[in-house]
Amino acid sequence: MVRYPKEEKLRNVMAHEIVIRGGSLVDGTGAEPVHGDLAIDDGLITAVGEVDGKGKQEIDADGHLVTPGFVDLHTHLDAQIGWEPTMTPVSWHGVSTALLGNCGVTFAPCKPTDRELLAGMMETVEDIPKHAIMTGLPWSWEDYGGYLDAIEQLNPSLNMAGLVGHCAVRFYVMGMRAVEELATEDEMKQMADIVAHSIDTGAFGFSTNRLEGHRLPDGRSIPGTFADPRELEIIGKEVGARNALMQAVGADDEVIRRMALASGNRILFSAGGANEPGAGKRVTARLDELCDGHDITAITQVRGSGFMFGLQGMLPFEGETWSALKKQDLAGRLAALQSDETVAKLVEEGKTETWIRFDRLYYQGAEPTPRYTANIHDNMAAQCKASGESHAEMFIRISRETEGKALFTWRMFNQDMDELGELFKSKHIFPSLGDAGAHVSQFIDAGWSTFVMSHWLREKQLYSIGEGIRRLTSGPARVIGISDRGTLEVGKRADVNVIDFDNVTELHPEIVHDFPGGAPRYIQKARGYKATMINGQLNLLDDELTGAQAGKVLRHNA
Repeated sequence: MVRYPKEEKLRNVMAHEIVIRGGSLVDGTGAEPVHGDLAIDDGLITAVGEVDGKGKQEIDADGHLVTPGFVDLHTHLDAQIGWEPTMTPVSWHGVSTALLGNCGVTFAPCKPTDRELLAGMMETVEDIPKHAIMTGLPWSWEDYGGYLDAIEQLNPSLNMAGLVGHCAVRFYVMGMRAVEELATEDEMKQMADIVAHSIDTGAFGFSTNRLEGHRLPDGRSIPGTFADPRELEIIGKEVGARNALMQAVGADDEVIRRMALASGNRILFSAGGANEPGAGKRVTARLDELCDGHDITAITQVRGSGFMFGLQGMLPFEGETWSALKKQDLAGRLAALQSDETVAKLVEEGKTETWIRFDRLYYQGAEPTPRYTANIHDNMAAQCKASGESHAEMFIRISRETEGKALFTWRMFNQDMDELGELFKSKHIFPSLGDAGAHVSQFIDAGWSTFVMSHWLREKQLYSIGEGIRRLTSGPARVIGISDRGTLEVGKRADVNVIDFDNVTELHPEIVHDFPGGAPRYIQKARGYKATMINGQLNLLDDELTGAQAGKVLRHNA
């Protein structure tokens, strides 16, 4: 049995606040598990190894992994924190630190006259209801530091790090000209100064968005989509001078290279493309070329993802009867399906063309845990062909059999799980991109970290345990620029998970109506988390939140 040497212990003969006893310690550095104990005092890890002193509270970790808290590189919890400081669903999945402000869309900087404009943009881009945003946040700030001050007062359950968004910065400098016009040299300099000030007051960096399909309520692409790359270079120089991060979505390789050269520092971007045979190796080769000589990290969804359909959420068919069904709540929809006449109309209307491709739609199953890993050929179209049912007939039958709980994933991204596994072997890409807090009624990938544990580590053994945990902890912490957490070391902040590795898994998603105004969102719980500690306080115990709100608003260089 391997143990940590005695020299790594601190205060091990006195009582500790918490002792995690007899677990398999995975320290987050990439090292493999070793048996040992871990002690926590005053929010810090104070002993690692053989802890002799008793804890005021002891957690039996026998047979479990003890890991650093997971670091989520891609969330949009910027709004949700205003009314739900427990930060579900990610707080059910071992996440201790979340990065906000991705994809260029943030609520700061913001002039008082632009609040509804930024809220409306967040609604159309990220499916976060504008009413919830306007009523659920205090809107007491103008600059980014003020935004961090405001969310600090909300006492979040998790640690939050933020990026300042290009869209908000452009609006602040250019007004409505920001949407379609190029910035002048002076305006570029103003933007760079605002980004610099935002980082100086706590932002961990800057984010931008070049996806043409991300649009304002009036249908135009969001500010920055078509900005001259020189604008990003001028901003990048200020970001790099502060050892901060630049994040991008929708940027092509040339723009990413220019950002990397300008900042000379860390770049994070969203990738993907595991959609057909050979794609994994092709994307990996592209990443090797792109990242050569630069500190560039890509992230992608951990499984096939896009939209989710089911009787409790979005419906995949169109027509008069389907439109009437969409207006009903779940109970009303189930009642409607008891009518043979209604069902006949739905089946007939279901024969018409829809934007949904049923060869990309996958049933998540009726077992206790969702089935996310179906072979690319085991889709709804193939199943209908085998059963002789139409798409609508199968959807209705399964919905009735499951009392409306059945859900179907439409794989817009990463359709081929085998190719995705090839992609994740690259040292340049991390499994991530859960989008927590966004697209709340469209899909849910917020349980990404649990899926990595259950599928990629336990079932596929794609990584060793040590390397897999590194990619969930110290790896993403380094990308953000966080140095005081992410590993199990004496003196580090006590963000710690105790995980039943043999049984950890996601549970089925479900729709709830707990956003301000009763707006719907998907939630998804997990099984197998014995404990999650945030800054030394138990945030979750035996898969249930404790109500603690011990998270910190982290600030760059603080």
